[in-house]
Amino acid sequence: MRIDIMTLFPEMFTGFLTESIIKRAGEKGLVTINVINFRDYSPLPNKQVDDTPYGGGAGMVIRCEAIFECLDKIKTPDAHVVLLSPEGTTYKQSVAKSLSLYKHLIIICGHYEGFDERIKTQVDEIISIGDFVLTGGEIPACLIVDSVVRLIPGVISAESLASESFNNNLLDYPQYTKPAVYRGLKVPDILLSGHHEKINEYRTLEQIKKTKELRPDLMGDKDE
Repeated sequence: MRIDIMTLFPEMFTGFLTESIIKRAGEKGLVTINVINFRDYSPLPNKQVDDTPYGGGAGMVIRCEAIFECLDKIKTPDAHVVLLSPEGTTYKQSVAKSLSLYKHLIIICGHYEGFDERIKTQVDEIISIGDFVLTGGEIPACLIVDSVVRLIPGVISAESLASESFNNNLLDYPQYTKPAVYRGLKVPDILLSGHHEKINEYRTLEQIKKTKELRPDLMGDKDE
């Protein structure tokens, strides 16, 4: 998979791309991630990428030219272009799964007050990570890349993916490790029994119980 991140602040991705699962996925050749400063594609002499909004108003708006020119250079027939904006579809695991199926993903990070509306004619999907405001799209882009890359076959084990939260609209079951007793807190006996069928039944019941208590909204979500 190829992922291109269009941003005005490429330095924000340095540590993120050189650690942990993202780094290992790159080393295995499972993903190629490019961070592109779209300011480099501005046709203006001073490389300006923003300007005041027509009609007045506070803040600065990202102009069309640099975005259009950059997409002209990097877009492939397989590309799926994502714009990060508060008005987009709320991001969740089902969206991550759909994005992981593309061969080429382009993520456009905003900044300032917003985008010239005409930029939206160049994108396939608009995504929001929630109902709050950030300075720019760089942190959401990291979040999306992390959640997508780990779904690429071979990045992590299929068994790990199968047991994670949000599969089947349920949170993950409670996990324990050694020691079996610590400060009077005991691991449930069933997990020490070695009876795998009963352990699986216990875990399924705990998933349902936990989801009902903490995220009952998931139980009625049919979109995963």
